[in-house]
Amino acid sequence: MGRVLREFLVEALGELVLTAVACLAVGTTAVAFVWGWERGSLVAGGVGVVLLVFIGYGGWELLRPPKPGRRGRLAGVAAATTTVAALLFAYAWSCGCL
Repeated sequence: MGRVLREFLVEALGELVLTAVACLAVGTTAVAFVWGWERGSLVAGGVGVVLLVFIGYGGWELLRPPKPGRRGRLAGVAAATTTVAALLFAYAWSCGCL
């Protein structure tokens, strides 16, 4: 019985932490964009476009066929960023943060 209770508590805590991280990431992104838009709409829009292009590049790197020795550091970081962003977005969508 103790093992089942411990497993339940660990899963519940993990779910709570993941929900908090996803909702905070979405909220922080929205607040940062609004704050940036108030400071300078051109800069905020430019940064948003650059971020979307970077995430798009990461998605492209993830989906194209791998060849040995082709992926560089920037491509790896872009792919990791795309993966994390997609997971947080999907989780935030499912928990009702959006």
